[in-house]
Amino acid sequence: MIGKSASASALTLLVITILIGTQGFAQATPAGAPPPAAQQPATEQPAAQQPAAQQPASGQEPAEEIPLSRRRARPKNYKNWTFDVGVGASLESGSTQSFVREGGVVATAGVARNANKYLGLRADFIFANLPLRDSVLQNAPATGDHNNLYALTLDPIINIPMSKKVGGYILFGPGFYHRAGSLSGDTTVPGSGCSPFWAWWGACTGGISIPVSGDFLHSNQSAFGYNFGAGVTRKMPSGVEIYAEARITHGKNGNITTDVRPITIGVRW
Repeated sequence: MIGKSASASALTLLVITILIGTQGFAQATPAGAPPPAAQQPATEQPAAQQPAAQQPASGQEPAEEIPLSRRRARPKNYKNWTFDVGVGASLESGSTQSFVREGGVVATAGVARNANKYLGLRADFIFANLPLRDSVLQNAPATGDHNNLYALTLDPIINIPMSKKVGGYILFGPGFYHRAGSLSGDTTVPGSGCSPFWAWWGACTGGISIPVSGDFLHSNQSAFGYNFGAGVTRKMPSGVEIYAEARITHGKNGNITTDVRPITIGVRW
């Protein structure tokens, strides 16, 4: 009897212990709560939870940075400096035409600094031979002469492209003109009256007769003035341009003027 009572007591105690443990577990876990999911490693994130900053906005492409090595400078369509040389003949006008025959040799050389394809600044040296007319030499009277013009001009130049090979330009600006000449075999007597030629030659400045003293057989006349002109160009396969140019130049010192119209053909590069 004693053994059966002890077994029944032990069984009753075990049941009570199980009931108490079950009630405590039910209080720790809320009713209806799903069992805890298996814990995933913190280093693994679902693809749907990637940071939004890593995904580009819809409809926008990220700007692609072009490496410096792939960037190419835009080629210029003009030269910073151009040079030109030309030869031709002169035509005269004004009072110069009365004493100088046309067709004297002309030579030019110039350089231009270009600001862009259309605008530049050009400086030129112009040499023009101004041979006196035969009628002037007879009235002087003289057997021969040497008479030349040396000019320096500084002109803004406007280039006018017409096609890939053909172009044009116009230029205008101030100039400095020096005319130097000499007569040979002249038999004019000092103190003789001034003719229009001697006045243009510079021998009668401020008087009505040729000075008794002084070297009136030589002329040196310097004057400031202006010039303007235009030209056309034709580019050759080598890149050198052939040009044809016409100008009007005018210099004046007191009542003495020098008017020359050089016409030249040359090359520029």
